[in-house]
Amino acid sequence: MRLISETGEQMGITPIEEAQRIALDRDLDLVEVAPQGQPPVCKIMDYSKYCYEQDQKMKAARKKQSVIIVKEMKMRPKIDIHDYETKKKHVVRFLEQANKVKVTIMFRGREMTHTELGLNLLNRMAEDVSEIATVEARPRLDGRNMTMVLTPIVVVEQPKKE
Repeated sequence: MRLISETGEQMGITPIEEAQRIALDRDLDLVEVAPQGQPPVCKIMDYSKYCYEQDQKMKAARKKQSVIIVKEMKMRPKIDIHDYETKKKHVVRFLEQANKVKVTIMFRGREMTHTELGLNLLNRMAEDVSEIATVEARPRLDGRNMTMVLTPIVVVEQPKKE
């Protein structure tokens, strides 16, 4: 087998018994790194320390990732102006919290014949929040619901010149 020391330097091709003896003398573990290689590659290392470091890297990666939450705002096509303003404030708040917003217009009964009212309402919402959001998914009709997805605009702050 090809042997690699704990510092990463090549120690050459050695029999397995000798590699185990070297690892035991150094009070470390012999770990098979590449079993498919010709000859197989083994490394002398502290395996528990290696596992601990991998766990720490995974935890750091999880902390740095951002979870995107999709909030939903439901409306009807015959919504009153004040109710619309209230719903718009909620949408703005969600977008400012860096969440995506799915705006849904629900049609019931004969309202299905006037889907253009729902389309106008969604276009008005997109226009009202255009400073802080972009339309990710254009309005489209899914059965009795018309949906549109808004994404917050990410503002990258420029470093101040001194």
